[in-house]
Amino acid sequence: MAFATHLARQIVNAIALLIAVLVLNFCLIHLAPGDPVQVIAGEMGGASAEVVAALRAKYGLDQSLMQQLSIYLGNVAVGDFGYSYYFNQPVLGLILQRLPATLYLTLCALSAALAIGTLLGVVSARRPNGLFSHAVTVVSLAGYAAPIFWTGLLLLLLFGSVWPILPVVGMADVVNPKHGFAYVLDVGRHLVLPSLTLALVFIAQYSRLARVNMIEALSADYVRTARAKGLPEWLVVGKHALRNTLIPIVTVAGHQFGNLFAGAVLVETVFSWPGMGRLVFDSILRRDYPTLMAVLFFSALMVMTANIVTDMIYRLVDPRIRTGRR
Repeated sequence: MAFATHLARQIVNAIALLIAVLVLNFCLIHLAPGDPVQVIAGEMGGASAEVVAALRAKYGLDQSLMQQLSIYLGNVAVGDFGYSYYFNQPVLGLILQRLPATLYLTLCALSAALAIGTLLGVVSARRPNGLFSHAVTVVSLAGYAAPIFWTGLLLLLLFGSVWPILPVVGMADVVNPKHGFAYVLDVGRHLVLPSLTLALVFIAQYSRLARVNMIEALSADYVRTARAKGLPEWLVVGKHALRNTLIPIVTVAGHQFGNLFAGAVLVETVFSWPGMGRLVFDSILRRDYPTLMAVLFFSALMVMTANIVTDMIYRLVDPRIRTGRR
């Protein structure tokens, strides 16, 4: 199948799935226990029955579930995701404010995990029974077993109290705000601990995956043939063996983007990172339906986009996929 045709089919399937996600999110959130109007009335210090009724009418919660669903889908179709009950501003603007911070955090963590994990796996596969290989295995298992929030709290305690060389909360210094290149450096320093926390789990997985696949690749016939031709070892490993090793890693990385975003919710909460993860946490606590549905929609959109990109990269890396051969 041609590349463009396959891409078009993937996009059509993603749009159909996004519509299903919209309906499912709406039903699950509105059928869950809790009443946003009562939460708003509670934050007002209590409200009369007339005020509660007025709030329900204001947010359209006095209509039937099917009426609310049809209005919601119609509004989303024109790019209107509603108005936040808690933040008192359009939800789309709220999402666009928080989305860059989450993308910045997750993409940095994913890039670090892929680079470090693959490098550790490839190096340890060169001497599978060596001391370095055993050390990578032990550290990988420890990193994989440790919960993300526990790792985050440990780093926060270590660098907040014992060794205070890095900022532990926020995305930038609000007391002494920086500008220009100093601001970029400041954001980079604030990014170290959250991205490291998020990356540690995935470094462990990618290093194990790279090690196993590299050991298998180094024992394959095409590698022995390349060595018999007299090619340098760095070319055999870096070009012939590494290419096949990357295929399963790229596949797993794309499919794990959803897990990465779920981890970002915990990391952003621990380090007060102003991204969509914090927004999810605040929206759940306050039953902010429009914000929560929009966050879930954009999360699904990011996961599907990552899967499509992964599929395209997979077809580029492995020529057998493009030609249909196995």
